[in-house]
Amino acid sequence: MLDIKFLRENPDVVKQNIKNKFQDAKLPMVDEVIELDQKNREIKGEVQALRANKNKISKQIGAFMAQGKKEEAEEIKAQIATEGSRIDELSKEEKEVEERIKTIMMSIPNIIDPSVPIGKDDSENVEIQKYGEPFVPEFEVPYHTEIMEKFDGIDLDAAGKVAGNGFYYLMGDVARLHSAVISYARDFMIDRGFTYCVPPFMIRSNVVTGVMSFAEMDAMMYKIEGEDLYLIGTSEHSMIGKFIDTMLEEKQLPQTLTSYSPCFRKEKGAHGIEERGVYRIHQFEKQEMIVVCKPEESKSWYDKLWQNTVDLFRTLDIPVRTLECCSGDLADLKVKSCDVEAWSPRQKKYFEVGSCSNLGDAQARRLGIRVKDENGDKYFAHTLNNTVVAPPRMLIAFLENNLNEDGSVNIPTALQPYMGGMKKIEVKKA
Repeated sequence: MLDIKFLRENPDVVKQNIKNKFQDAKLPMVDEVIELDQKNREIKGEVQALRANKNKISKQIGAFMAQGKKEEAEEIKAQIATEGSRIDELSKEEKEVEERIKTIMMSIPNIIDPSVPIGKDDSENVEIQKYGEPFVPEFEVPYHTEIMEKFDGIDLDAAGKVAGNGFYYLMGDVARLHSAVISYARDFMIDRGFTYCVPPFMIRSNVVTGVMSFAEMDAMMYKIEGEDLYLIGTSEHSMIGKFIDTMLEEKQLPQTLTSYSPCFRKEKGAHGIEERGVYRIHQFEKQEMIVVCKPEESKSWYDKLWQNTVDLFRTLDIPVRTLECCSGDLADLKVKSCDVEAWSPRQKKYFEVGSCSNLGDAQARRLGIRVKDENGDKYFAHTLNNTVVAPPRMLIAFLENNLNEDGSVNIPTALQPYMGGMKKIEVKKA
């Protein structure tokens, strides 16, 4: 959410930013906020004047009564009552105006970083760099569920009966591999100085609206019926929410946390063949990283965060690339974002396995995450988040890139301790 003072002083900048995000329908919101803000300040001014006058003339009542001037005293009382009614009326209007301003301000997108490429959607995202050499083996790479089935590693039919489409049972060595990747990612981030955390898997509505836009919430979140609780779509939500309504000392920054959680998402819409199996699902697990830092440090932390993911995937022999998200592909709260994509030998292309975002002070402003420096001055923190690893989607890249012609899958050295020393997963059935 933008600072209303910034919008008031830079309406053209805000409007151009809306155009850059191809959200022209929101342009009238800027003028409406400016009008409402002016009205709100006028209301506050009138209320302040009325209260000052009320305090002033109320002192006259005692004097009139002491002088026996009851009529004059009653006139003053009547005036005070009238002005009191007007104050109540204005206070109600003030509250309504401020609620309307807040609603609009939460719909106006954050100012994107000047380095963000301008584009309408993800088809116009820009490749930054590749890491590792993508390759295609001479043998045919099966669809990922076929690879898993040869290890007796997945049961989609039973999951469909139990929970419906978008769910799965992982079994045996594949389930173990899934847990090994999560554990490895946890230790990888701890070794890089992050504090490990297991957060709440449900959050209240004020946290939901603090960390994401209304459109994202509707598309992603599952609500718990009859309670003010939502299942998290990613642990970033509850991790940033941990700092709601806090005043951090500047010396406490940066806060660097890495978290494990299950994640739950609606995943609305139709999906193609390549997004079936365990690619686009309603439930998965993830290792996440978040940072709460000083504004001047958020750009450098952004580069550190996505680099962590790249480094982790490379230790597992998976070629990856980074992709700069264009303006139209950025969620409203984001200042800058990039995707990490893994190479798929089967599809002969890259696909998304993680996303890194700098949200500036947008989440902190919504959630009230402030910092006090050594001089006592206060400001809003900057927040960032990034996926460390999110199996089972990541398992698709892992299985395809470590697959042998006989159907077995190699376990990279870094992961072997988490697989009980196993160097290879062998086929269980032809």
